[in-house]
Parts: sequence; C-alpha cells; structure tokens
Amino acid sequence: MNHFPIFLALEGRRVLVIGGGDAAVAKLRLLLKSTGHINVVASDPAPEILAWAAEGHLTLHRREQSPGDALCCPIAYACHEDPARDAAALRMAAADGALVNVVDDLANSQFITPAIVDRDPVTVAIGTEGAAPVLARKIKADLEERLPASTGKLARIAKGFRRIAEALPMGAKRRAFWAEYYETAGPRAVEAGEDVEATLHGLLDTHLAAEARPGHVDLVGAGPGDPELLTLKARKALDRADVVIHDALVPDAVLELARREAVILSVGKRGFGPSTSQAEIDALIVEHARAGAHVVRLKGGDPTIFGRLDEEIEALEAAGVSYAVVPGITAASASVAAIAQSLTKRGRNGSVRLLTGHDVKGFADQDWHALSRPGEVAAIYMGKRAARWMQGRLLMHGAAPSTPVTLVENASRPDQRIHTATLADLAAATDDVAGPALILFGLAPRAAQVQTPAFEEAL
Repeated sequence: MNHFPIFLALEGRRVLVIGGGDAAVAKLRLLLKSTGHINVVASDPAPEILAWAAEGHLTLHRREQSPGDALCCPIAYACHEDPARDAAALRMAAADGALVNVVDDLANSQFITPAIVDRDPVTVAIGTEGAAPVLARKIKADLEERLPASTGKLARIAKGFRRIAEALPMGAKRRAFWAEYYETAGPRAVEAGEDVEATLHGLLDTHLAAEARPGHVDLVGAGPGDPELLTLKARKALDRADVVIHDALVPDAVLELARREAVILSVGKRGFGPSTSQAEIDALIVEHARAGAHVVRLKGGDPTIFGRLDEEIEALEAAGVSYAVVPGITAASASVAAIAQSLTKRGRNGSVRLLTGHDVKGFADQDWHALSRPGEVAAIYMGKRAARWMQGRLLMHGAAPSTPVTLVENASRPDQRIHTATLADLAAATDDVAGPALILFGLAPRAAQVQTPAFEEAL
C-alpha cells in the first residue's frame, strides 16, 4: 500500500487550488462539497470558477501563484495541466508546508484523491494507487447502485443518537442494536415514511430490555490459504466475531477479513516445535464464549480433517456453550487442483485415503499393504518428517519404487511450490521443502510446469 487512505478534517481550514482551467473546475466540484475554505489562484479562471466566487463558495485570487499562498493549507492542487508550471506550483506550495496533488501526474503527487461515493455523512473512497482509474470508476458506479439514497439520512440521524445508545454496553449488544437499525428497522422506517428517530428510541428500549446474549463459537475452516477459497459462511462468521482464535496455518490475508475491532489470538501448533497445548486452546475458547463473546475458532483447511475438532466440541459441550461447524476446503483438494489431477479417477482408484504422517504417539501406522497396491492414491498430511519412515514401510510392503509422488508446498498461496518425485526418492525430495506441504502418493502433475495460484494471477 503506497498510498495510505485517510479522511482529512477540512472544516475551517484552507485548501488551495492553483490554476483555473478544466482540471481545476473538476477538482473544485468535489472540494466544494467539503467544509473547507477553498482558495483559487488563477490569472485566467474559467466561467464556473468566476460564478462560484461571485456566489461566495470560494475565494478567488486573480493572479499567478506567490510564495505563502499555501500557508496553513493541509493540501493543495496544482491544476495547470502544464508540466513546467505544475512543477513550479508543487515546489512553491510544498515550501509553504502543504501536501500537493499534481493533477494527472501520479509520480510527482504527494497524495491522490480517490474516487468517491457520496452519501453524506457516509463516504466511500476507492483507490487503485493511480494504476486503474477506469476500474475505480466502475467500482464507484457499482456502489452508487447498491447504496440507497437513504443511507446518508440513516447515518445522520444515527450520529445524533450515538450518545443515547451508549446506554447499551459496548461489544456484541451494542453492535446488535446498530446492525438491526441499519439492516432492517431504519430502512423500513424510511420506506414507510415513519419517524426514524422514534424508531431508534423504540429499538433501544427493546435491546435494553433484552437479556444478554450467551456466547457462541463457530469452528471455522479457513481453507488452504488463498483468501478467495474461504467460504461465504466463513466470511460472515469472521465479520461477526468478537474474538478470533487461529492456528499457525491461517495466513494474514485471511485474518485481515476479521472485524478490525476483533481480538485476534494465535494458538499456533507446529509439529515437533513450540506449540499451544490443546487443553489451553479448549480453555481459551470456553473462557471467551462464557464471557458472552462470539468466538471464531479458525483452523487451516477443514476443521473436520486432522483438526482436533472433536476435542474442542467436547470442551464446548461440557461447558454448555453453543457451537456450529463451518467446513472449509481442505489442503488435499487445493493440492490436487494445483497439479490438475483428481483424487479419484474411474479405472484407477475408487477410493482415496487421507492420512496423517504422525499422531500424538509419534509416526502414525497405516494399512501399508493396502496402500502399496498399484493405482492407490493417498493424501498425506503432516508427512515431511515421517517421509523416510513411510517410504520404508511402503517399499517393505511391495509398493513400486517408481510410484509417482508429488509434494505441494503452501498449496494455493502465492509462494506455492510443486515438487515431483517417486517413492524411491521421496525422503530426499522433502529436503527442499521449507513450508507446510501435503504429500500426494500415487499422483504426478498433469502439466510439467508449476501452476500459479489463481488469486495471484488476478492481482
């Protein structure tokens, strides 16, 4: 993020526009919606600028720019549309202490003005780092259609009601009140022509009288890492969560989807490394749920596959806490997609095994004899450290040394890597794998090249 988005307070402050042509007029149409004191320096101002000055909407100085014009201005716009004149305007205004935007010159601008959807006091700003203004306009048009005109009215009335709403305790109860107002009660009142403020008072009385909601836990699968592979149900759970308790395989890109006010707690587990014990995790989930929080227990992949789900459910049931399971895309699905293969195929294998390389007792034993038959396919989780041991067991039970094996590292993520091998060199192949990886036994990539995750291509 090269340009950090902020909303700048302009009330009572000077803003300078340097130039009087079409570019200046375009900027002024936006700036005149603000509460700033707009000043224009132009020797030959356009008719629109003359009219705005005559109506008292701005202060016009009919001359060329001078040192000191931008003093006390937080921002200024250089609008000559002439590189030499705009460069001079930039130097002079910057020397006065203003941040300067040079119209249509991203490289020399100290800030940029985003595309704006205006539902005063609701303002949606859309920026593309100056790279795709047409895309910004398209997003703006889409949002203009989706945000009804009543949005601003609802927000204005709510702004004056915020102090009264503080009678509700902070947290889930207050959020539930505002959510009902904005999503149902408020729009319904506007549409029916009712008194919106009276609706707010009635809604507040209802929420004050309601008993505190008990806590709840969603046990959510975060998928393999690509945030676009997160389910809609998981996205909604993150948006509602007061507390997010996540494991080590959940990337920052997924955590960014949680509410900004949510408490984010890492309880990462690493095989043969520093870990939070399952008992500590269970206790933490129960503690926050009993305090009335909506908790999301966020697990990489799918919580029902090697995710210790049953232990956490048992802890919640023992504590009398309600819960729901939200499945996710498991690493096996993402890994076979990366190599353009299927886990099952007619004429090859009518079943597939999902195995773990180790369990609580150490390396996990399996039905090696059955797995060694030709055509068998298995997705092996947490198998890097156990690779040599599994290789020996499979060869011992008659598996062909030439059996294809694929290791998919960081499946679906931007740093995804695909390692091809055979059973004969499986152990050696793991030496080049640094991140979490899934072993696909019995499968080779359909294409020779490493495939790029779809979401990286879209950036």
